[in-house]
Amino acid sequence: MKLSMPRFDQAPVLVVGDVMLDRYWHGSTSRISPEAPVPVVKVDQIEDRPGGAANVALNIAALGAPAALIGVTGADEAADSLAASLSSAGVKTRFQRIAAQPTIVKLRVMSRHQQLLRMDFEQPFATDAAALAGDVGALLDGVKVLVLSDYGKGALRNHQELIRIARERGVPVLADPKGKDFGIYRGASLITPNLSEFEAIVGRCADEHELVAKGATLMRELELDALLVTRGEHGMTLLRPDQPALHLPARAREVFDVTGAGDTVISTLAAAIAAGEELPQAVALANLAAGIVVGKLGTAAISAPELRRAVQREEGSERGVLSLEQLLTSIDDARAHGEKIVFTNGCFDILHAGHVTYLEQARAQGDRLVVAINDDASVSRLKGPGRPINSVDRRMAVLAGLEAVDWVVSFGEDTPERLLTQVKPDVLVKGGDYGIDQVVGAGIVQAYGGEVKVLGLVENSSTTAIVEKIRSR
Repeated sequence: MKLSMPRFDQAPVLVVGDVMLDRYWHGSTSRISPEAPVPVVKVDQIEDRPGGAANVALNIAALGAPAALIGVTGADEAADSLAASLSSAGVKTRFQRIAAQPTIVKLRVMSRHQQLLRMDFEQPFATDAAALAGDVGALLDGVKVLVLSDYGKGALRNHQELIRIARERGVPVLADPKGKDFGIYRGASLITPNLSEFEAIVGRCADEHELVAKGATLMRELELDALLVTRGEHGMTLLRPDQPALHLPARAREVFDVTGAGDTVISTLAAAIAAGEELPQAVALANLAAGIVVGKLGTAAISAPELRRAVQREEGSERGVLSLEQLLTSIDDARAHGEKIVFTNGCFDILHAGHVTYLEQARAQGDRLVVAINDDASVSRLKGPGRPINSVDRRMAVLAGLEAVDWVVSFGEDTPERLLTQVKPDVLVKGGDYGIDQVVGAGIVQAYGGEVKVLGLVENSSTTAIVEKIRSR
């Protein structure tokens, strides 16, 4: 399955559900209390993070997608903290504030990156269901996906009404379910229970065959378009009517904290579907995102650069021969990590010692080296009949094998000027004995503040000389 980064900036998502504040008290422990056999934590840092449905919205925004959130809170300091955090992340919020009830807060006491204690401050909300539905209807215009983030805390009391409103407008509905009555999600486009939640409804599944069979029955009963069962260390299983099950292995390299992993799955899934990805590809992206988040401490959001890098690892495009689209994605990721991009170009028909030395010098000008090479037709136009000696795919493969080269891309024009306007390297490098003003594309790079450098070539080393020597023999 081929993966790519979707255009999340064109994928607006509306999240409705149980909003809560995840509060962390961090401190050191050096002694046991004289009052009881428990550690004494000297709190020196307090951290607030959006949790529940708020974490889903935050994850969507972190991917670069427009996110809006509707939820229920108290009229208190915790609600203000949530609103401020979400607003700073670009999430539009519409809270139904109930003065007589507190915002749900989950307080975790942490020491040395370990959770020592969790305290929950909550009571079910007396939500105004009609007002909530009205808010959803008001914000649904232009939205590509509606997410129901249900933690069973009382914010969602009219699931069927919300599903009806969305489906009538052609908006897919994704639900992260809770409880033992999945009938309230009837007609949703997709639900994402974890394995224990799924088995609480359908009974224990002895193997994957039974899981698939019971999942198919559940989809028919609930009139679902799809069902995604998240299975922890066993990955995920996507079920769709009349299609083979898709089993995806877990992608986590190291599991540190599973808090919020379900939020990451549904947020990535929703943003990818909103961006136009097919469901299998969207699920694969969500699987990659989940593998990243479980390696973090506490409730955390996955950024677009983090997901992009995971996609590159999956597609094997961290280095080597790339299409232009893959190259631009890789460059975006490199720049997000503060890396300097160097660009050079040429025919590189027969690779020789002069090329290798030059490319090593070029790579030393920054952090990543892009080598753009002329395709066969443009080499023939530039060098004459009989050239190139080696086809473009072979030339690219040899260049990609050099330690100094990060990415190789081809172009069909006689000059790389069009490519330079897209790549916008920090440094344009050429080899030769001419001035900077003679370098093709120098004006393009200098216009946006980039550097242009001319490096010397190794003497008595050229492809043309090698070809003539072979011919003379």
